Amino acid sequence: MSIKTYDVIIIGGGIMGSATAYYLTKMDRTLKVAVVEQDPTYARASTTLSMSNVRIQFSLKENIQISQYAFEVFEHFEGEMAAEGREPKIYFHREGNLFLVDDNTRVQAKQAFDLQKSLGCRIEWWTPQQIKERFALYETDNFLGGTYGPEDGHFDAYAALMGYKAKARSQGAQYLTHNVDKIINRSGRVTGVRLASGQSLGAGVIVNCAGAWAAQVAATAGVSLPVVPVKRQVFTLDTAVKPQGPLPLTVLPSGLYFRSETGGIILLGKSMPEDPTGFQFNWDDKRFMEILWPELAEFVPAFDRLKLVRGWAGLYAVNTLDDNAILGQWPELKGLFLANGFSGHGLQQAPAVGRYLSELILQRPLSLDLSIFSPRRVLDNKPLAENGLV
Repeated sequence: MSIKTYDVIIIGGGIMGSATAYYLTKMDRTLKVAVVEQDPTYARASTTLSMSNVRIQFSLKENIQISQYAFEVFEHFEGEMAAEGREPKIYFHREGNLFLVDDNTRVQAKQAFDLQKSLGCRIEWWTPQQIKERFALYETDNFLGGTYGPEDGHFDAYAALMGYKAKARSQGAQYLTHNVDKIINRSGRVTGVRLASGQSLGAGVIVNCAGAWAAQVAATAGVSLPVVPVKRQVFTLDTAVKPQGPLPLTVLPSGLYFRSETGGIILLGKSMPEDPTGFQFNWDDKRFMEILWPELAEFVPAFDRLKLVRGWAGLYAVNTLDDNAILGQWPELKGLFLANGFSGHGLQQAPAVGRYLSELILQRPLSLDLSIFSPRRVLDNKPLAENGLV
């Protein structure tokens, strides 16, 4: 039986895989691109289970530049992604991100702030009084202030994913509903994939965009990645006292974060060291009641009365080496490209990553040099140093 062949096969059709498919087919409309996605409903995709944030507040230059491009893309996304007469509506709300600063985080926050300013970012350092004046519900006495990004915000992640997918398909990309059983390789280069159905597909370029499943997929080619799935939980709250206006994504030094949603609902989460690894999607109301609510009520006393409406859990694809992307061609296997280990930043980094991978694959001039994220550092065991906000 003949094997169907493509120029590029992308494993994983979430935001990262679909953005890559979009840029590849935009740069070369003759390219034969297949996107293999195991679940077209995206019920357990990190893309659709996130809080859909995009922010400028990183402390690594390249991460900041990635976000600057994301701002540019999402600002004009609806018009750019119009396909077959339809425009996606992603509802990009630039309501800001506010990172609270205390004695333990002051030095790192100031370094990150100075770097962001040097790169032309709109970023502001607020005193506790300024924070209190803007958001009267907050109790700021225990903090030195905060850094505020007025252009940061959130959007409809599912709509953005569908926008990329529809546009990529209109440009010729094919989406296939299958599980990839193995990346086939011979003599140091990839030759295709074998599907769980037993069918094989041929391609000289394979792109691993499998998110939380990235390490499993890479292992089928004999590649070991330091990427593990970690459960992250989000809680939806209906507070007795409503904010006067939208609340930015507010991040405490402890890692607790929350923001308002339409109708004055509050979305809240916190990454904790004891978060379990593995493919678990259950959520725990006791976690909120016993740990998160007391901390939230200390910072926002008015939230001492609320109703827990619902919760959900998704997965971070955590890079245990340094929490940053593993991006580019695997040095020991020609044709295998990786976009893995984003550690919770993948949604906002998809535009720049999709463009960068496409330029690498097609050997085009690089719009943004992201070689710092090269997979070579995995082999060399050399983590990136990120001084402050990762």
